[in-house]
Order: sequence, then C-alpha cells, then structure tokens
Amino acid sequence: MVDADAVTDAELQRLRGWLSPGEMARHQRFVRAQRQRQFVAGRVLLRMALGRLLGVTPQEIRLEEQVGKAPRLAAPVMKGVQPGFSIAHSGRWVACAVSAQTALGLDIEMKDGTRDLNALAAQAFDSVEMSQWERLQGLPGDERVEGFYRLWSEKEARFKLGISGGGHCLVLPHAELSMVLCTDKPLEKPPLIEVVTLSM
Repeated sequence: MVDADAVTDAELQRLRGWLSPGEMARHQRFVRAQRQRQFVAGRVLLRMALGRLLGVTPQEIRLEEQVGKAPRLAAPVMKGVQPGFSIAHSGRWVACAVSAQTALGLDIEMKDGTRDLNALAAQAFDSVEMSQWERLQGLPGDERVEGFYRLWSEKEARFKLGISGGGHCLVLPHAELSMVLCTDKPLEKPPLIEVVTLSM
C-alpha cells in the first residue's frame, strides 16, 4: 500500500516515466488530478511488487493495457502460470496484491458512515447481498458501516477476480479502509500488508 497524497509532484512527474505509452494515454484521459495520481501510484506500486516477486527491477516490468480489463503482464515473458495481481484505490490510499500461485482480486474502500448506505446498497447489491445488508440493520452504527463496506469490498474483489460466487475471500484489517482480497485458490498463509513509499 502507498499513501498517494504523500507522493510529491516532482516524484510523480519522475514516476510517470515508468509508464508505457498505452498507460500514459490512459493516464491523460483522467480528468481529476487525484485519479491521475492514484493511477501512477498504482502502476508504480504494481511494478515494485511484481519486480520483487519475479526477481527483476520494477523498470523491467512492462504492462499492456486491455480495454475494460486489468493490464496484462507483457514482460518479462512468463512460461507456465502467470502471476496474479490486482490494484485498488480509495481516497489517499492505493494498494496492490500479487501472487505467484493464484489469480486474485483486491478491493479497498474508505469507510464513510456519512454516506447514504441504504441508497448505495439498493443501487449496487443483488438480492442475496441486500438480504445480508438487511440483517445488519440492527447493529450499532460503526458495526453497520463496517458490515456495509465489507459487503461492498467483497463484491468488488469478486468482480475483479471474475467470479460471482465461490473463491476464497479474506477481510484484511485496516483502521481507515475496508479491505477484501479474493483468491481463486486458498492461500497457504495470510497476506502481509506493507505500507511503502514510492521515492527511489
């Protein structure tokens, strides 16, 4: 994870140099400066994590954009099982997860109890999720907010993984964020959460 707001404008400018032409084109299509910052931070963070996993420098990682999908690892060329990876962002936080053994989907959401959670649930949840949400209505405020964002994050993480049911989902503890990681195969041990800086 990285606090994208802590990345200086000068560092951000330098880190843009890590992006491929396709990534730069996508970056420039974002209207909001915060979304541009999140995008650069996410792609650099992913390169750092994949570089560590694959034993190469982050700059050797080449990502290829895919319309409507997560990027594809273009280099280094991998034989056999491709590493799984997922990027998520919410507010000042950007996170990524990588695995050599399984496909995965990660979602993070800033927990905000001031939002109209009932309206959001009605808009986004299917009938099963709505029944789960309805069961949370009697809980105290903080627990109800926590429950809503857990449902939301799990839905998003499953979507990124490409499944609607099944899989293996873990709630990762964080003070500000709802964090859910869903994997195709069960993990041998819980993932480690590491907060890093992008300055190099």
